[in-house]
Amino acid sequence: MTIKKVMLSALFLFIGAAQADDVKLKPFVLASKSEGAVAEKSAQVKTALTAAGFTVVGEYAPYTGANVIVVTNDELKKNAAASEAGGYGAVQRVSVTEAGKEVQVSYTNPVYMSHVYRMEGDLAGVSAALEKALGRVEEFGAKGLTAKQARKYHYTIGMEYFDEPSELAEYGSYEEAVQAVDAKLANNQNGVTKVYRVDIPGKQETVFGAGLKGSEETKAMDDKFIMNEIDFRDVKSTAHLPYEVLVSGNKVYALYARFRIAINFPDLSMMGSNSFMNIMKSPEAIRKALQNTVKK
Repeated sequence: MTIKKVMLSALFLFIGAAQADDVKLKPFVLASKSEGAVAEKSAQVKTALTAAGFTVVGEYAPYTGANVIVVTNDELKKNAAASEAGGYGAVQRVSVTEAGKEVQVSYTNPVYMSHVYRMEGDLAGVSAALEKALGRVEEFGAKGLTAKQARKYHYTIGMEYFDEPSELAEYGSYEEAVQAVDAKLANNQNGVTKVYRVDIPGKQETVFGAGLKGSEETKAMDDKFIMNEIDFRDVKSTAHLPYEVLVSGNKVYALYARFRIAINFPDLSMMGSNSFMNIMKSPEAIRKALQNTVKK
């Protein structure tokens, strides 16, 4: 091979890598839109996911006309085990949502998630498996972030990054923490409901999913209240839910909602209608509800 050809090959590789670095990733993937019922479509989705090698670890209806199915597989758990605080990325969420006269099936974008959670691998295999099982119409949920932007993301100055979670509780050991958190979430206290549990192989880490239902006085924590304010576009981002509680070692954590909400709604305005201002009390309300539930 001549020097000229070697230089051209190197140039093309450099350009390809640069273009890959510039790819804009979005939080969600729309799999399909069709007529039908949420229950019927949910059953079809679970069958397709199971056939594709995923394990359904939880399911819940956060409000009428919406269902969220939570799945994991070996690649997700292996990547979680290799990543610091990787439990947050050990699952993918699939939503089935009524929107007008159609039912939308969407799921979290594994590649986007791998970067906002600073994981070791990019979960491209999981992305391909979800697309094969459910389909892929388009990515949605934001104008998009590059992988580099996603890895250092926070909404604005003074707001939390991924590595600034809330510490909810501390126990004497990992085993004590997991047993206590599982039992407390299963008790359905404080409007907090257990949706799923996934143990990360080879490390002292377990992730739980928690559905949130508030009363009139505590509506700021409520899944439906929050989504009514921020999930206002035609294609629904229901797969934002549920929130995670992470047991890592003997401590219990949750991503602070100013980060956890913002990663899935990064283009949401600070002020105005359908803005963060309308859910200003929600991050602290969520933290308190989770802390009051899992505290020792």
